[in-house]
Amino acid sequence: MKLLVTGAAGFIGFHTARVLLDRGDEVIGIDDLNAYYDPSLKQARLDRLQGRNGFRFIKVDIADRALMRNLFAEEKPERVIHLAAQAGVRYSLENPHAYIDANIIGFTNILEGCRHNGVGHLVYASSSSVYGGNTSLPFSVHDNVDHPLSLYAATKKANELMAHTYAHLYGLPVTGLRFFTVYGPWGRPDMSMFLFTQKILAGQPIDVFNNGHHARDFTYIDDIVEGVVRCVDRVAKPNPEWSGAEPDPGTSSAPYRLYNIGNHAPVQLLDYIACIEKATGKAAKKNFLPLQPGDVPETYANIDDLKADIGFTPHTPIEDGVQRFVAWYRDYYGV
Repeated sequence: MKLLVTGAAGFIGFHTARVLLDRGDEVIGIDDLNAYYDPSLKQARLDRLQGRNGFRFIKVDIADRALMRNLFAEEKPERVIHLAAQAGVRYSLENPHAYIDANIIGFTNILEGCRHNGVGHLVYASSSSVYGGNTSLPFSVHDNVDHPLSLYAATKKANELMAHTYAHLYGLPVTGLRFFTVYGPWGRPDMSMFLFTQKILAGQPIDVFNNGHHARDFTYIDDIVEGVVRCVDRVAKPNPEWSGAEPDPGTSSAPYRLYNIGNHAPVQLLDYIACIEKATGKAAKKNFLPLQPGDVPETYANIDDLKADIGFTPHTPIEDGVQRFVAWYRDYYGV
């Protein structure tokens, strides 16, 4: 197939594009290579895609309406994997407009491009952050998610609502994927895995928020990508049993689906740090701090729908994933 992958120089986008190319798909990758984190890491990912048979890169900001309209009209992708976004919970407290530009305006341009150019399926990144104030664990796509705790989470919830509208009005098949704490080689420098590894190896103290009483459903990048690709291949369809009298948030009478992609095995923060200590061979100096605004104490994915519909269960143990990340980090940075 010919697929458009947005955020192709990003962490998940890079790995997704590689898997699609490996299986023989044509990939049009787009990214604006912004400076939210080190652009050289984005360029290094992109360098590993450039020159591969079937890959073309176009530098573009998804918030640019005219450029996005022209890109869709010229490229005519069969399916779209939308992974470009302004990420990060804490940064949304500092720069809210970046989230509106990328996650709301940019997503509108993606929806419009799909609508007007016959795209057969849009798969887009949502986030476990949408569960917000919900404390019913494990988190299910059939739960209410109307109480976001950060602007980032609110924009991802908005994406789900916008996607449903286009599925209902225009019959555009859409699948939203709520990712749970993705980690692995080539990961983002603003994520805890990267920060902790960097500081532990350098002998610097790490910030441990909520005094270590966090738990996260850490999900290895290969599991995330397999889930994404499997979902792309399974075009969203209406749920014939959906009822407006008892509306199910996870499905619809429109071609609309939501799935959690998580390891469904939450890990306590201090156990997670212990895994990094073991992989690096160094003890962490811990700076214990209170819960940060916008953070949630625990995440835990219910993946029953993913298993039933897609036939996939993430399975990489945290110990294995951490070892692979630390090995990549040492190699890439020469530590």
